Amino acid sequence: MLAIVRADSVNFPLFVHVAGSMLLVGTLIAAVAALVLARSDGGGLQRLSFRTMLWGAIPTFIVMRGGAEWVKSEEHAPDDATWIGIGYGVSDLGLLLLIVATVLAGLTLRRANRGGRPGALAGVSAAIVSLMLLGYGIAIWAMTTKPD
Repeated sequence: MLAIVRADSVNFPLFVHVAGSMLLVGTLIAAVAALVLARSDGGGLQRLSFRTMLWGAIPTFIVMRGGAEWVKSEEHAPDDATWIGIGYGVSDLGLLLLIVATVLAGLTLRRANRGGRPGALAGVSAAIVSLMLLGYGIAIWAMTTKPD
């Protein structure tokens, strides 16, 4: 019921949050696709995946989280709402996993630049990003259905 009736002052912050979320999920999909395909590539896809996470996913995470805080302050939503708790939990864990996956992708790129194979680091980074995408799918469900 909260999403049906809202003040007009929430529309732009909600747009920022949703746009940041969509861009974040899109950059993560691009990064995981590049990481999965990087096993047969000579280094170009490792570079793409690392830069996508570093210059794409991290800034869009900031936009998404900033928009979420802005929406929460404008909407005066209760702190104990289940959907807000799910969103914050996935977001907090997602930032930690994003940093780890970016570092692992950077190490994979470094190894590829030195002439080595990506090895297990690319696979671990791809698995972490895939786990993040699953978590963000759960958060999207929570934001749209608002379970209590």
